[in-house]
Amino acid sequence: MELTFLSPLYARQGPFACVYVDTSRDVEDPDRAIELRRRHLKEELEEQGADPATTGTLTRTVGTDQDVPGPHGQAVFAAHGRLALAEELPRPPARDRARFTMVPDAMPLALQHAPDIPYAAVVMRRVPEAGRETAQQDLEVELQTGRWPVARVAAGGRTLRRVPAGDWRQEAGPVAGELAELAGRGEAETIVLSGDLWARGVLTRELPGRLRERVVGIESDGRAAEPGRALLEEELDYLFRGRANTRDQERIEAFRARTARGGGAAEGLVAVVEALRAGRADALLVNDPADLSVRLWVGTAPKQIGLSEAELNAYGVHSGWEEPADAALLRAAVGTRAELVVVPREELPTTDGLGVLLRGSGTGA
Repeated sequence: MELTFLSPLYARQGPFACVYVDTSRDVEDPDRAIELRRRHLKEELEEQGADPATTGTLTRTVGTDQDVPGPHGQAVFAAHGRLALAEELPRPPARDRARFTMVPDAMPLALQHAPDIPYAAVVMRRVPEAGRETAQQDLEVELQTGRWPVARVAAGGRTLRRVPAGDWRQEAGPVAGELAELAGRGEAETIVLSGDLWARGVLTRELPGRLRERVVGIESDGRAAEPGRALLEEELDYLFRGRANTRDQERIEAFRARTARGGGAAEGLVAVVEALRAGRADALLVNDPADLSVRLWVGTAPKQIGLSEAELNAYGVHSGWEEPADAALLRAAVGTRAELVVVPREELPTTDGLGVLLRGSGTGA
């Protein structure tokens, strides 16, 4: 998974006020619940030394996602009185979290982006013919693209077409062309088709061969998604559970192969820190659930990272401080253009929950 979405965050200097907050709308009186959370977060940040301008900016942002229905959350970062980054979370955090720190507390946000699978979804449902009381039916076709799971709360715009069902063989070609364009623009790895079985078959035959190979047909009740939520949300959650996107899966297989032959990859905190400090990390592998409870020493630059103050000093950095390992490692990964691969612990357990693919060792297995 590329980490460019975090680049705006690291373009600023700290300290940062960072919060993860449940802003779900599927509770009784959600506005009151969010206001209480907002107050508690502000108090926590003030106790940690955050300045009023920064906490004010942050708390004014919390809850501004009221147009997103259902369960979700927000990750908000502010520094020196200005908003640095705000993103919707596809899942509300298990508990609200507030930190005032020099290095942004961004790993929970990165983990919520995984597995970052680009897809296109299509639902085809039969409805009564528009404006007429007749046994004839129209075919309603709804298209949407996104990246899973962020698409739960930040899906792409929907395209809706309605045509007489009897004309579908003629109309399927233009719809397939539109779908191919959307899928190409979003680099969709999976084309998910749901709804009327006959209509799905006609559309599939009209798709270019390269896309037909990516088609997955699923059954659904055909209900329309709420505005602000992903089309086929529950079905996609089941379909993509435990999967990785194509690029990440290649990285996982390369890590296995290189580890087996003893070169080009390593695991454990010590090896990962060394690779990031040297700018040799091509991809950082993190087990999920992550357990990075240790702290590392860092300097002002992303590559200034060490296991101890003495280690940092040995590399010429004499003004370092301690930070949680997850925040320090992620900053170093973004700063050295390494990618992040989130791997379920049961699929590939690694020492300390960490692994690294090294640059200059080939891209394949």
